[in-house]
Amino acid sequence: MTRQDDLSRRGMLMKLGLLFNGAVGVILAVPIVRYLLSPVVRERNAGYESWLAVGQLDQFPAGQTRLATYRHPAANSSDGDTANIPCWVRNVDGEMFQVFAINCAHLGCPVRWFPQSGLFMCPCHGGVYYADGSRASGPPERGLFEYSYKVEHGKLLIKAGEMPTTGAPTTSLINIALGKPPCA
Repeated sequence: MTRQDDLSRRGMLMKLGLLFNGAVGVILAVPIVRYLLSPVVRERNAGYESWLAVGQLDQFPAGQTRLATYRHPAANSSDGDTANIPCWVRNVDGEMFQVFAINCAHLGCPVRWFPQSGLFMCPCHGGVYYADGSRASGPPERGLFEYSYKVEHGKLLIKAGEMPTTGAPTTSLINIALGKPPCA
């Protein structure tokens, strides 16, 4: 009763299974392809390239380190207070500044400034940094992350859209690569 042209039950289930597996494959492939192509098609938020005001120059007396905050440039209205990012501002000599991320270079815990000892200390694993942000002791392998800064119209501005990583060359890493011992 069956003809050669008719689809058998086995053949129909086989084609249905292939169709289902193909649909699942396409559904799984979409996020993978988007991930692979994201560096090419990703739009950069204009805020990442902007300079953000940390405060007036008179808020940071010479020879002192103070806590300051800025609003993350890619913040949404739903972010609330979590978009306010703290940083440490060190006024070296009245003209030169250093602006450090508050996060320890080891695991990202917030470091605290102790003016009595002139050290930044991490409460999580005992990381210690000198006043200039370089590593003093503990598990961190590098100093604190430092923001680029500039002064305009009496305000201290930082470029804080993207944080530098350990992959960025620093003077201490360059000195080690040249065979010079690190200073810490």
